[in-house]
Amino acid sequence: MTAPESIALTDRQFTLIARALADPRRYEILQKIGRCNPSCACSDIRSCLPISPATLSHHMKELENAGLIDAQREGKFVNYTLRRDVLQAYLDRLSEI
Repeated sequence: MTAPESIALTDRQFTLIARALADPRRYEILQKIGRCNPSCACSDIRSCLPISPATLSHHMKELENAGLIDAQREGKFVNYTLRRDVLQAYLDRLSEI
């Protein structure tokens, strides 16, 4: 079995990820999603955090725009999956600095 192919991040993607992870709440949300297997329902995230639905929606949009999570919409429900390949590409590039 071969190792998964590494993805290359653009400077813009790298910056978006850095900005998304700079917020402690978004980092906490990303950890929660990462612990779920294979995906995490939005309601599960909401039940763990004392924030409004609008604030959670904002944080999820920032993580999604950075490419760190994928959202699978099923009607009015949303499940989120951590993009481990993108996170690894970010960490690899960060280690090159």
